[in-house]
Amino acid sequence: MEFKKLRTNAFNQWVIIHLRYLVGFAFFPSGLVKVMGERFTRVSTSEPIGYFFEALYQSGFYWNFLGLAQVFAGILLMTQRFATLGALMFLAILTNIWVITLSLSFHGTWIITSLMMIAIFILLIWDKHKILPLLSYNKSYLVKQYPDPDRLWIISGSIYAICFISLQLLGPANASLFTRWFSLFLGVVILVTFFASNILAYRKRKLLLNN
Repeated sequence: MEFKKLRTNAFNQWVIIHLRYLVGFAFFPSGLVKVMGERFTRVSTSEPIGYFFEALYQSGFYWNFLGLAQVFAGILLMTQRFATLGALMFLAILTNIWVITLSLSFHGTWIITSLMMIAIFILLIWDKHKILPLLSYNKSYLVKQYPDPDRLWIISGSIYAICFISLQLLGPANASLFTRWFSLFLGVVILVTFFASNILAYRKRKLLLNN
């Protein structure tokens, strides 16, 4: 009963939707760098961290695959509709990264990855009614129905994903006049999408309460 009350709260739904956006976006920069076949860090190979990343970079297609998995999981999260699958993918990816940051003694990075692990577990707990049937062996399981994100958030997430990926692919903002202006345009689209989606969601909720 407590979970149902928590799951149907409008503010909690808003927090989860934007937490999915945030976690999904977090891996776009590092993921796209790998997809494009570029180095993720410039740390000297004389240090364990630099040596480790250089070895991954030299692995070739595996380096690209790691980036592709990160980007794909981020897109799934930001679409909202496939967020549960995206969260499960991120659990596998992020657990690996988290253990690496602990093992190689990243300065402060382990704190960030630990917070991201907490965020992933929150997202998984939020969708536990979809995950628990997968863990039930040879028994029927009734999946409870809870409100899914409105189409507004699905469209917004798709716009965010396209804009964030485009900004990363454009490269440095000082590369050319076109790049600067197009990057500015994408930034404006992101801001407009954020404010417009939240204002529309607020008005829609207010209308529902008034009725």
